[in-house]
Amino acid sequence: MSELTEILKETVHRLFDNLVTRELQENAEAGKWPDSLWAALAENGLIHPLVSEESDGVGASFSDAYEILFAAGYHAAPLPLPETILASWLAGVSGIEIPNGPLTVMESRGEAPLKITQDRGGWSITGTAPHTPWGKSAKHLIAVADAGGELRVAVLDENSGHITPDTNMAREPRDLICLDQTPVATVSDPLGYEFTRDTVRLYGALFRSAQIAGAVQRVLDVSIEYALEREAFGRTISKFQAIQHQLASLAAHAAQATMATETAFRAADRGDPRFEIAVAKIITGQTATQAAETSHQVHAAIGFTYEHMLNFSTRRLWSWRAEYGSDSQWAEELGRRAAGRGADMLWNDLTEQQA
Repeated sequence: MSELTEILKETVHRLFDNLVTRELQENAEAGKWPDSLWAALAENGLIHPLVSEESDGVGASFSDAYEILFAAGYHAAPLPLPETILASWLAGVSGIEIPNGPLTVMESRGEAPLKITQDRGGWSITGTAPHTPWGKSAKHLIAVADAGGELRVAVLDENSGHITPDTNMAREPRDLICLDQTPVATVSDPLGYEFTRDTVRLYGALFRSAQIAGAVQRVLDVSIEYALEREAFGRTISKFQAIQHQLASLAAHAAQATMATETAFRAADRGDPRFEIAVAKIITGQTATQAAETSHQVHAAIGFTYEHMLNFSTRRLWSWRAEYGSDSQWAEELGRRAAGRGADMLWNDLTEQQA
């Protein structure tokens, strides 16, 4: 681990430990923006880690950014930090100025994909972006969209288009944004071959995998702590073999999720990380399900109450596992890829990816 990675890891965990309180999480679920938390993240240089130093960023690697995203998931930070990191990276690599404030990304999908057009009045964008994280709260919206057969990054000002507020199970904003020749503030030059129409989905899956890995580790830690304290029949429940088996299994799956996600972030540093991201989202999605089930079984009835902190993590696990592609959707994509390559190439492809 590099010195920069160590600094980022220590800084972000300390910051979240101090500022992500139950009161802040409850207020965020009620619709109040966490000003103090966002200001602290910005002050410590944690909102644009993937942006170059020349553009007032940190110049960190994806592997460095992983530590920030893992911590955001571990502490259930209620703000669009992953979306801002992704949006600022897209803006930076496309050569446009990094917008200020909280950012979010719009995913182009479905029957009305995002399309950019230009006329005498300038650039505009049309299409639908469902389940956009913090669409109403973001100061700018960023998308990778088709522009006459070329892909470009588009930056929209806040409250562009028609926004219908909605939330996921964790009560995080997931808004429907409908655009109809909506003016675009900034449009990049055409993107290179390494970008595709599902770039937002791909890297969104990568970032969600890191958050899930962090949240899984949190529910494991909380469950172990509870098992060591809760007494039944004259001894702590950690002494019961059934509880030990459950926690041991969850610990193994948590380690697997962390390893798969770290591997995917290292692949992102090398370029062309699609295979590793798919594997990470499959493993973390499956682990999210087990982590939520096991932790609630260990905690029993108390874990299901809103008063207990466990639900802030498990509701996110249930939500994040489906965002930017579920484990079954990514598994289907890997299956199609393997089938297309043929049986003779399967072993070669697997060993090359491990190398």
